[in-house]
Amino acid sequence: MSRPAPPGSVTAPAFDPALLRRVHVELGERGYDVLIGPGLIGEVGRLIAETFGPARAAIVTDHNVETAGHLAALDASLSETAKPLGAVVLKPGEATKCFRELEVTIEELLRLGLERRDLVVALGGGVIGDLTGFAASVLRRGVRFVQIPTTLLAQVDSSVGGKTAINSPQGKNLIGAFHQPSLVLADTDALATLPDRQMRAGYAEIVKHALLGDAAYFAWLEQNGAAVLARDTSAVIHAVARSVEMKAEIVARDETEQGDRILLNLGHTFGHALEAWAGFSDRLLHGEAVALGTAIALRFSEDLGLCPPATAARMTAHLASVGLPTRIADIDGNSRPEVGELLRLMAQDKKVSAGRMTFILVRGIGQAFVSRDIEPAQVEAALTREIAV
Repeated sequence: MSRPAPPGSVTAPAFDPALLRRVHVELGERGYDVLIGPGLIGEVGRLIAETFGPARAAIVTDHNVETAGHLAALDASLSETAKPLGAVVLKPGEATKCFRELEVTIEELLRLGLERRDLVVALGGGVIGDLTGFAASVLRRGVRFVQIPTTLLAQVDSSVGGKTAINSPQGKNLIGAFHQPSLVLADTDALATLPDRQMRAGYAEIVKHALLGDAAYFAWLEQNGAAVLARDTSAVIHAVARSVEMKAEIVARDETEQGDRILLNLGHTFGHALEAWAGFSDRLLHGEAVALGTAIALRFSEDLGLCPPATAARMTAHLASVGLPTRIADIDGNSRPEVGELLRLMAQDKKVSAGRMTFILVRGIGQAFVSRDIEPAQVEAALTREIAV
């Protein structure tokens, strides 16, 4: 439902320009900055005015973010230089990424009076960012939107790159559009209210980025991952900035996922299928599914003789050390998926081409590559083993 944003009774943490990191996503005229640092929510009004000039803005968020006080802080900041139109507040959780909630969001934004030159501000995690970005892509044939990710997962991944989507019963993120944000503000102070489990889920994407192409970064994480999860300011800023840098470089080369950008799906082919099997529920958070899917992908790479023995063991040891799942048996609940069910869900993956699944595999830490030459029998054998362990 939509409502006037609450009075600005929450005092945002102090902004420290000395800690600010800026990463530019180079897409020509559609390029944009990602700002990373503490206290940014309190600076949103000023930053929007500097970037866009006088603007009206509507906010989309969820009840958890509202309860944490971020909506009030954002409204107070916007009121300094812009005209807040109000807020659409949705239920939290992956189930919100559906047609019904997309319709609710669009209709409420129109009811608030959103016009073609106005801004939509996505304040929340990946669910809010994905759904809001998709709504912005179709509202009045496309309006500008600003991402303010409040979870670690969204700060390092979904808020950057313009992939917006909702889910289908057939699979995750199957309905969407490429619609780049105009500005991303990753306020690391927002992570103070994030549950530890959500922090760990976001950390899985950080590990994924390191595995793609930066072995030194992975080694840094082995030494500093605990500090990131403990919300040490300098460690968090470095981890978020490095992950965003890596993603920005890939997006600049391949905006619409025709080539290199597919690498960002490491762990997702297996992970999305498990996430769908778990009903897009709290049984398995998206970041946990990525961690589990990445572990399976590395073990699969070893099975195929593509990477040295013990590569998967090194990576899974790190994931396990911070409390992330590495085996299907780690998923909450007593049931296990059937091989055929997972194969059916994997066949719905958006990377399937000419009926063949696409896998992101590795030749070593920091050496990921794309493969479309895997035989179905090899996948079935790997899943049979994974389910049995």
